[in-house]
Amino acid sequence: MSALTVRNLSDETHRALKARAESNHRSTEAEVRAILDAAVAPRVKIGSLLTAIGQSVGGVELDFDRNAETRTPVNFS
Repeated sequence: MSALTVRNLSDETHRALKARAESNHRSTEAEVRAILDAAVAPRVKIGSLLTAIGQSVGGVELDFDRNAETRTPVNFS
């Protein structure tokens, strides 16, 4: 397991980390690990999530016709 040393951490930041750790019922070190894990965790985009849901139910067939009519741009002048 890797180790990381953070130098020159302000007293205010250290106090805030300790308070946050206490409110989450864990050590300051565990709190810092949780913060770092959350910061670098991969984010799932909504499109990927919807695709996974569709795939989990065997796919979804969308039956609709697109409107090919050209729209007139709005003139704001």
